[in-house]
Amino acid sequence: MRARMRVLLLLLAATVSVSNAQTSNDSKQPQHQPRSIWDDPIRFNTKNKDSCTMVVSGAGNYTRLRVSCKGPSQTTGRSYYCDFQGKPGQCRAYNQNPRHYFTQMMWELRKLKNACQGPKIYRPHMCRKCPDEAQMTFLTSWPKTTTPKNKPVPEIRKPMVPAQPKPAATSKPVKPQSQPVKPPSGKGPQTRKTTPKPGKTITRPTEQPVNRASRLASEYCWKSFQGICNYVFGWFQE
Repeated sequence: MRARMRVLLLLLAATVSVSNAQTSNDSKQPQHQPRSIWDDPIRFNTKNKDSCTMVVSGAGNYTRLRVSCKGPSQTTGRSYYCDFQGKPGQCRAYNQNPRHYFTQMMWELRKLKNACQGPKIYRPHMCRKCPDEAQMTFLTSWPKTTTPKNKPVPEIRKPMVPAQPKPAATSKPVKPQSQPVKPPSGKGPQTRKTTPKPGKTITRPTEQPVNRASRLASEYCWKSFQGICNYVFGWFQE
């Protein structure tokens, strides 16, 4: 009887030790990251042929997105990732088709050379009118991407031309004043006489045409009798 009790006690102790060891092993296992909402992540390639995946998970009241990429070369291909966070559930269209929301976001990511070097806020077409809180906003990335500061453009300076020395001012030679030529004795200074050019004579018509009587008198009478003839011819014309 005592032997049976000892065996039962040994079995009970072994069972307790095994259960304690199992619970301690379970507590030592690392906690897994939250799984994706969908079993099949969204995959795409960037402009530089980087292979990327989009994994969506929940973080409290927020929806978190991780974009992980790797270069095309297996040996020297670089790897990087970036996280986005937002509340797209505030968009009614997102609640009807959440996967299509991130598919539209993927269409913008694949246009980039580096999927983590794009806009800070993505506005898919189906929720573009929603506020910024409902959009996916950039949170962090690895490795850290730093935007290079704009370097000041060096000023192009013109080469310095040495100033040429000015020629020394030379005194101009004073010309001897010419003495006025004295006119010969007894004669004053000769001046040229300018003869005016005859102007053009413009013949103007007489104000009153010559009547027939005066014309006949000038043709048929002497000059001394033209007045009498003019009177006589004029009397006949009336």
